[in-house]
Amino acid sequence: MGRGSKIIIVSRLQRLARFGSVKPIFLSAMSYDELRYLFKALSFGSEDPTEHPQLVQIADEFAKRFHGTEGSLVATNAYADVLRRNLDVKFWRCILDKGMRMVKRNLAIYGMHPNTLMYHGHPVDMTDFALHPLSMTPYSASFSVKKESPSVTFGGLITDPSVRPKGDFTLIVWESRIPPHKSFPKSVTSCAQVAHQGSVMPGRKRQGVPI
Repeated sequence: MGRGSKIIIVSRLQRLARFGSVKPIFLSAMSYDELRYLFKALSFGSEDPTEHPQLVQIADEFAKRFHGTEGSLVATNAYADVLRRNLDVKFWRCILDKGMRMVKRNLAIYGMHPNTLMYHGHPVDMTDFALHPLSMTPYSASFSVKKESPSVTFGGLITDPSVRPKGDFTLIVWESRIPPHKSFPKSVTSCAQVAHQGSVMPGRKRQGVPI
């Protein structure tokens, strides 16, 4: 490493601050206005939001759903990437409705928001995205992505459920457009209804699954 080079440590672990040579910067969660601005910027891209007032209203609904949930930044990017490809009111409303149904289903089954479940490494029911019982879990350090496993993008699955492989597969929730293009893969199994048995989070009561 050349003279004058610096290493920036980004981590959720505060104890790593002791390795730094300068005062650490602690980032707080984004405010609603900040998240709303980011989501619209990502969703509309080079388009002028003022020319799409109905889409702006739907974007505000997305921001309200994301704000205050753990893992909201990945969800913001994942949904925005899908919406940016089709600036159609019916399409945006359809994606929002699917997301709301998934949230309600996971709250009914696990008693927690799906973003929170994923953030803590718990399975998430994503039946409403694929129109088929599916359970999604994050890959761990001890369980790496299988190269031979078929993969599907989040955008591909939510817009066209027919792309779902018959067996287990890898879901690419989102891939950064900025080098080194970090991706967020998840393991998906076609057995959500089995995984639900006895899977209520500690301290949570099982509720009826919304239809």
